[in-house]
Amino acid sequence: MHELGIVFYIIRDVKEVAEQNDVRRVESVTLEVGEVSAVVPHYLEDCWNWAVRREPIMEHAKLKWETIPAVTWCDGCKREYPTVAHGKICPYCGSAETWLKTGSEVSIKEIEAE
Repeated sequence: MHELGIVFYIIRDVKEVAEQNDVRRVESVTLEVGEVSAVVPHYLEDCWNWAVRREPIMEHAKLKWETIPAVTWCDGCKREYPTVAHGKICPYCGSAETWLKTGSEVSIKEIEAE
């Protein structure tokens, strides 16, 4: 379960930003989670709820997330397409000369504070 490790990194980064900005209490954190990031949302939420209770500045912080669609780029025809629907093979030209452009990331989008 790599979700716990992700949560620890998020909490570390949020605490650092909070301290730099004299924040006393974090209300919520919004993440951008890629569609093919291999993060399981309910595991992430369970890990979050367990971990934030151990951090006074974040003990009541809610976790929110937005899904970033997985998009693949084809070097063959210079087009992009939805990864989940079509996989590695380009639906336009049949090329396997493709790479994931977006959809594997996990990043902090927004921190709401008191």
